[in-house]
Amino acid sequence: MSTTYEASGTLYAIMDTQQISDTFKKREFVVEIPDGNYPQTVKFQVTQDKTAMLDNYQVGQQVKVFFNLRGKEYTRKADGSKDFFTNLDCWRMERIEGGSSGSGTDYSQIAPAAGGQAKDDFDDVPF
Repeated sequence: MSTTYEASGTLYAIMDTQQISDTFKKREFVVEIPDGNYPQTVKFQVTQDKTAMLDNYQVGQQVKVFFNLRGKEYTRKADGSKDFFTNLDCWRMERIEGGSSGSGTDYSQIAPAAGGQAKDDFDDVPF
């Protein structure tokens, strides 16, 4: 069971899709999230069929990202030492209409989304 989070900001960069293996592909993107005097540039990823989702967005747009926090321990092949990695796995993204930093809506905090859990299969219909 995982907790779902959300964060909003300006779409800062969109990278190309990477084919990691025969059965796995990912695409990364960066959102600049307001945080006082020091905005944070945070990298997210989408995987598999969700990589095409980013084709509908452009750098500079205001977006809200819904994501799961994932992490795993792994053993380095070179020396056998243990290490960890963390991914912010985006499962949905929305444009924030009329979103400028002075809009009065502050989405600068990363917080659990309503419901607290992601659905693997979700419906974009608003009713």
